Amino acid sequence: MSNAPAPPRRYSYLGPAGTFTEAALRQVPEAAGQEWRPVANLGEALNDVVTGASDAAMIAIENSIDGGVSVAQDALATIPDLRIIGEYLVPVRFVLVTRPGRKLEDVEVVAAHPVAYGQCRAWLDANLSGHRHLPATSNVQAAADLFGEAGIDAGVDAAIAPPGIEEYYDVDVLAEGIAENPDAVTRFVLVSRNTPVGQPTGADKTSLIVELPEDRAGALLDLLEQFATRGVNLTLLASRPIGDRMGRYRFVIDAEGHVRDERVADALLGVKRFSPKVVFLGSYPRADRIAATTHDVHDDERFRDARDWLREVISGAGA
Repeated sequence: MSNAPAPPRRYSYLGPAGTFTEAALRQVPEAAGQEWRPVANLGEALNDVVTGASDAAMIAIENSIDGGVSVAQDALATIPDLRIIGEYLVPVRFVLVTRPGRKLEDVEVVAAHPVAYGQCRAWLDANLSGHRHLPATSNVQAAADLFGEAGIDAGVDAAIAPPGIEEYYDVDVLAEGIAENPDAVTRFVLVSRNTPVGQPTGADKTSLIVELPEDRAGALLDLLEQFATRGVNLTLLASRPIGDRMGRYRFVIDAEGHVRDERVADALLGVKRFSPKVVFLGSYPRADRIAATTHDVHDDERFRDARDWLREVISGAGA
């Protein structure tokens, strides 16, 4: 029998090093000491998982200010056999940096990821009213644009970047805390290939994507009742166009609880009977570790008692 060590696991994330996505990956205990692969975009990260080039990918799925990351939601809806196995929260903080020796009054062109730019727009308008924005592919890439030929040719003077960016680039920090909302956080999920669902922890979340069966009055209400009547609270409900014609939407849903919880399982069975297409994305521990609040009528024992009662009725053993 071979005693050779198992090959290292590979994790893909939006690079380069220093991004918020890398900060989320640092929260994964199993990823420590493994191989990390920085990629250029979310599509490349998920393609690594699909092809087996990586075992899992960390992607941004939701921001407390801007809502859901539509490209991630659409990818999870359309790429088969993906499974969310964990979620992680990263506080969103930004600094304004520049090449050494430059001052705030020298800044005319600011490189920034569009989401970061939107969250810092108020500060920029107040302090750099005549600035222009050059979009960057990531918050760290914005800082890299200060030194790259394309950025220099575009006249980039400053960049919006994460705190600590000076560990990776020779930059001066012109201003800190420039985001409009100091409480902003981004939610990340770790995505792997389809795998058996783990055991519940008592503080879990279940994610799925559901299409309505038809465009009619009350269809969305019928979908939501599958959860409400089982006492399952939703933490996210977002609509995304299916794309085949106007008026057709799929719904991205995060529900409190685990698919192994009786109330959640019963709700998902109702959703599956109701909808022509349900994509189960996974049940996994919540990043905030907040346990779901349920009423006694919705606890697991009540569901099991009801099933046992029905079996007895059918068998003639009870009434």
